[in-house]
Amino acid sequence: MKDKANVLFKEGLRKLREANDELSRPEEDVVTALVCSNSHAAIENYLKGFLMLHAVKPAEDASIENLYEQCKSLNRQFEEVHLSGFECTAHKEESRFCQESSRYSRCFDIADSLDTFLRRTKIIA
Repeated sequence: MKDKANVLFKEGLRKLREANDELSRPEEDVVTALVCSNSHAAIENYLKGFLMLHAVKPAEDASIENLYEQCKSLNRQFEEVHLSGFECTAHKEESRFCQESSRYSRCFDIADSLDTFLRRTKIIA
């Protein structure tokens, strides 16, 4: 499962970089749907990767909140990453993409803080 976890971590990083690249454009050129969908995918991959690293196979249809709770049950330090303001869900396609800059930037901020947390705690290199 460690190999699968590493694949998920790499995919999470790739998606985070894609979201960051989109945010680096002039504001009027930013495609908010790309920022939000890539940030959402990064969060999901990072959380699933952590679970796989601990021999927990996440459910395919698990929500971000459910994955996060599972991660917290394995490592209380996950409480340092706050999901408040995360309004995208994998189950409601129309709500997955944020249109307001504060919403899509919050999705990115969560993905970025999760990446920082995983690196600081040496879970990923």
